[in-house]
Order: sequence, then C-alpha cells, then structure tokens
Amino acid sequence: VMQSYIFKDIELKWQRFWKNKNFHSPNFSDLSKKFYALTMFSYPSGDKLHVGHWYAYGPPDTFARFMKMNGYNVFQPQGFDAFGLPAENYAIQHGIHPAKSTRNNIDTMRKQLTAIGAMYDWKNEINTSSPEYYKWTQWLFLILYKRGLAYQKNAPVNWCASCATVLANEQVKDGFCDRCSNEVTKRNLTQWFFKITDYSEELLQCLEDLDWPEKTKHMQRNWIGKSIGTNIHFTIKDKNETLQIFTTRPDTIFGATYIVLAPEHPYLELIVSSDHKNAVVKYVDGSKKNTEIE
Repeated sequence: VMQSYIFKDIELKWQRFWKNKNFHSPNFSDLSKKFYALTMFSYPSGDKLHVGHWYAYGPPDTFARFMKMNGYNVFQPQGFDAFGLPAENYAIQHGIHPAKSTRNNIDTMRKQLTAIGAMYDWKNEINTSSPEYYKWTQWLFLILYKRGLAYQKNAPVNWCASCATVLANEQVKDGFCDRCSNEVTKRNLTQWFFKITDYSEELLQCLEDLDWPEKTKHMQRNWIGKSIGTNIHFTIKDKNETLQIFTTRPDTIFGATYIVLAPEHPYLELIVSSDHKNAVVKYVDGSKKNTEIE
C-alpha cells in the first residue's frame, strides 16, 4: 500500500538531524576536496520570503547538495544584505524602528530558509547591518577616501517626492515609484562616487584571463566602454567659458555643425537665449521624467 508523504513531519525530522549533527558546516581544516557555493544574500526589505527568493536559491542549493553527495566538502554560507532604502521605507510604513524591523524580518527569513531544507552554514552568517560587519565597510571607505578614490559631486538621481527618497532604477516602474506609485522625477543631489575609472584599463586587460563565457566578457567590455580619442575645447561666444568635447574623430572637426548638451549640463542656463528659454525649460522638465535610455 502506497503511503502518503507527510512532508511536515519527515522534513522537520531531517532538518533537526542536520542541525544537531552540524551537517551543513564544512571542515575548514580539510582542503583536499573543497567546494565554495555562494549566491547573493537575501534582502530583508519585507517581512518574509517571496517566491523570487526560492527561485534564486533553489537551483544553487540543489547543486551544492549534489556536490556534497559526490564527496565534496561544501561551504554554502547565507546572509542578509540588510541596509538600504527599501528596508527603511518598510520601517517607516509600519511605524517601527528600522533596526527592530530588520532584525525581525531576518529572524523570519532565516526560519523560512531553514524550513525549505536549504543547506546553509548558519554558523557563518553575515548581516550587513551589524556593527561587526559594517565597521569594515567604514574602514574600507576611509582607505578609499584617503587615497582619493572616493569623492563627492552633483549628479541626477531618481527622486520620489512622496517617499522623500532616492530610488534605484530597478525601483522605478514605467516612470512611477514601485512602492507608492508616485511619479518619479530626476533631481540633482550631491552624492558619493568611487573612482573605478582609475582601474578601467586593468579591468579590461584582466578580462582576457578570466574563465567566463565570452558573452559575459563581451558585456563587461561594453560596460567599461573604452574609446580612444581626444578632448577638444570649444569657446562659447561672448562668454569666458569653454566646452570640452570628446571625439574619436578629431580629423573631421571641420565638419562639426552643432554640439549637444545633456539637459542637466551646468552651462545650459549660460548659453540659452531668452527667446528659447521657455522651450528649453519645458524640455528639461520633461526629461526629468524619462529613464536614462529614453
């Protein structure tokens, strides 16, 4: 007679067994057949897991278990990318201090990740909002700052007036905030930047030695976007300012008929004439609602 699979009883039994036996904790002193399985950490911006988490974690966990069953000493850590605007917005929405709401959300998500049977080594959990972790990110930032690799400047960002916060591109859906559905505009704010461009040539050259799919390396090359050319300075008529223009074809400069400025360019107000100002202002306001691609 076929017996039904009582998954709650059976799975809970083995999950307890694995925990009591430290089944998911690797032997770090055994380096003979080690395997490091890492996926990006979950983001506790809500109070529980959603199907997207399992979609991301199920296949890698299955592969990690497959490797363990083939005799590998598997280390599969898990953690929580616990800082960020969605987590803060969740706390504001529910009237809870973000430290408390994030801690509660992490506790719930940890239980759920265990309940699905994932093979995580919880003894090596990372929480980016804990002082023990972020003291090192602060230390690293200071090193970058002292070496001139961290700097501030004004740049346009996605701004939601309702949430009174900056949004990542992924949080803007068809021009609206994905949390409150308010219209998103572009706004110039002072921001921190890292001077990764100092390493662009090194990154580009080192791609050749990486054991990555060629498609991925091609995407990286395009993202780095190396272009060889020169900077040319154009004087602005009746002004004491010049515009610096990059071109890959300085030999064709005699044929230049116009120069295009970005809507957020600081010289825009300097050069626009009074009879065109209204049209320019209208265009600039409209551009603030567009994505970068648009």
